[in-house]
Amino acid sequence: MSKLLKYTIITLLIILGGAIFYNKVYVVKSTFATTKPVTGDLNVTIRGIGNVDAKNIYNITAQSGGKIQNIYFDEGMWVKKGELLISIDPVELPMLHDEAKLALQRAEHEVDAAKSTLESLEAQKVLLLATYERYKKLMEQKFATQAEYDKAKSDLQNINAQINAANSQIASASSEKSRLKKSIEAIATKIQRLKIYSPVDGYIIAKEAQAAQYVLPSTTIFKIVDPKTLWVKVNIDERLSDKVKLMQKASIKLRSQPNTALTGTIQRVVAISNAVTLEREVAVGFDVVPTPFYINEQAEVSIKVAKYENVLKIPLKLIVTRNGKKGVWVANGTTANFKPISILAKSDNEAAVSSGINADSELLLYTSSNKPLRDGMKIYR
Repeated sequence: MSKLLKYTIITLLIILGGAIFYNKVYVVKSTFATTKPVTGDLNVTIRGIGNVDAKNIYNITAQSGGKIQNIYFDEGMWVKKGELLISIDPVELPMLHDEAKLALQRAEHEVDAAKSTLESLEAQKVLLLATYERYKKLMEQKFATQAEYDKAKSDLQNINAQINAANSQIASASSEKSRLKKSIEAIATKIQRLKIYSPVDGYIIAKEAQAAQYVLPSTTIFKIVDPKTLWVKVNIDERLSDKVKLMQKASIKLRSQPNTALTGTIQRVVAISNAVTLEREVAVGFDVVPTPFYINEQAEVSIKVAKYENVLKIPLKLIVTRNGKKGVWVANGTTANFKPISILAKSDNEAAVSSGINADSELLLYTSSNKPLRDGMKIYR
């Protein structure tokens, strides 16, 4: 093979390789897709991770110590206000209650009998007083003996003593009646305290005792959540918490329902920040209580803190920082140019731009297969 032919083949291979490189590599890496800003509303949200909790969780405790006789509900069940939850063995209290009521009846009979006796004695006294007055006059006129007068006087004194005794008996029996009534009320209250009722319509989240177990006063037996007070406690960075206000709307996603967005409302913003994490606690209440729900379940909360209407929006991923300025790459004919922009607000995926570009600007969509951009660089589209 002649040298001329050899060099010709080599030249052709170089040209072919260059063409392939230009078309398959250079052009491809320098080719960019473009998009344009859109006009619309931008919702600014703050996100946080928290746990399901409730404002009102009732600890149902025993008011009196004793052995649990019956437990009528279990963990995970719904109860209505006033429903009987637990009964504790009253032991001898019902018997004492019955004995006290019988003693009260006896005391009432004693009062009635003493009053009847008193009425009879009062009637006898009227006659004896008249007899005494008659003999007193007869004595003064010398028509009655001293013995007759003394007997009339003695009979009157005796009936007065019996009347006094009857009054004392009535007072004693009446006092006993009052004591027994109070005793009956006290025993009835003790018996009533041995039955524990639900203070609210709620959901039992914990059962901490069993039937036949002995409990002390104030021992927690159930924990009941008032579902109307269910909320998610979420921690928000202090730098963002000033944007969070009461009654702002929020979206809640429970870990058990990741594809369901529940609506909520901010009900509490804690005034004290955590000195370690530099976060502030926010409580977001559910607009509609999820059923079932689980206390301490993890939840993601998105709080809508602002809404910008009719603004120019671009994808957040297009914003880059160059020489300390934020901006975007735009296509200016066949060249790429960096355009600094002013950002009005950001959401999770978009940014509202107040200046630097307009609705007709063609924004370059950079991918990992593209060449790094530089100002004035030739591009293909």
